[in-house]
Amino acid sequence: MTISNQTADRTIDEGADDELLARFRPIIDRIAAGASERERDHRLPFEEIRELAAAGFGAVRVPVAHGGAGATLPQLFRLLTELATADSNIPQALRGHFALVEDQLVARTGEREGWLDRFGRGEIAGNSWTEVGSVQVGDVITKVTPQQDGTFRITGQKYYSTGSIFADWIDTYAERTDTGERVIAIVDAHQPGVTHTDDWDGFGQRTTGSGTSTFDDAVVQADAVIPFDERFKYQTAFYQGVLLSVLAGSVLAGEREIAREVRNRTRVFSHGNADTFASDPQILQVVGEVSAAGFAATAIVDRAAAALQGAYEGAGLDTAEDERRNGRAELATAQAQVALTTLATTATSHLFDALAASGVSTTKNLDRHWRNARTAGSHNPWVFKARIIGDHSVNGAEPPRVWAIGATRTS
Repeated sequence: MTISNQTADRTIDEGADDELLARFRPIIDRIAAGASERERDHRLPFEEIRELAAAGFGAVRVPVAHGGAGATLPQLFRLLTELATADSNIPQALRGHFALVEDQLVARTGEREGWLDRFGRGEIAGNSWTEVGSVQVGDVITKVTPQQDGTFRITGQKYYSTGSIFADWIDTYAERTDTGERVIAIVDAHQPGVTHTDDWDGFGQRTTGSGTSTFDDAVVQADAVIPFDERFKYQTAFYQGVLLSVLAGSVLAGEREIAREVRNRTRVFSHGNADTFASDPQILQVVGEVSAAGFAATAIVDRAAAALQGAYEGAGLDTAEDERRNGRAELATAQAQVALTTLATTATSHLFDALAASGVSTTKNLDRHWRNARTAGSHNPWVFKARIIGDHSVNGAEPPRVWAIGATRTS
């Protein structure tokens, strides 16, 4: 495969490997055709995700020797942007999967080969990290307990467990009861003791399956309990990179639909500037501005993906260079998030300026692009990232690469 140095000006067509695009384009087109209806009816994309998995989408980063495509991170994120343009819920649902794949790609010990084989066969992982309620910052309520037969048992409840409802395996953050060590437990999703509830109530990203996962004395194999300190160093930057693709895809989808609406509109206003909406220069200006936002969004994703690729390639270098590359990836994705959140939410709102009142009809469902962008932009609040970026610029402070969320400590 080749790595293109071109920045995609619209979607993956001009920026990524043609072979990858040709492989997944028919599925992505089918996903796009049903996206609005799925979102409106709150139908989770089980079939769509399984079709992608069967075609090898979840294995695009997996080495060829393990059944994957061996794609680079820039290629992966261009594909995710293309998929997000079709339906921004699906790449976010696969966010945890690609993170676990990435973790195994850089792993030097454990069952790396076995996991890569599983992903190469089309098995999918979900994400299950966040606890809410009385848990304090830094505490982990979900526990794994060693058993006499060498396995572990896991008990706890996770919220915002994006993609787990679609998954074969669940990437779960937990604490060992015997040592207090923080670990990643990769839990078999298809067993008694594991349940999922689609109770995410956000106004956007409604079909990501980001609900509650409950573990009630579920089994975890010993080789699926991994020390958290061995997790790949650019993980938070990677997670943010997927959200960048979601934001960019929301803008590109908005541009596509607003252009179609303007092209097909037959009614005009007496105080407009042309005999057709499609030739009115002010309306064309609005569409052009939204298109330009999409161009900028894809360029931002590409720059962030290049920094992530640098972090991936730094894993085999000396410690100082590895740390520098990981810090650069964290900073780049933070800068991208600050810039792209405002860009995407503004563009997906601005698109309505090219339509009249009929544009807000619920039958058109055009507001989903703004709702999805606004929701994706609310994760890992960008206001904190902006402060971190400023601290780096002014004081040379390195951005933190891992953080937690929870209740305020009282003592």
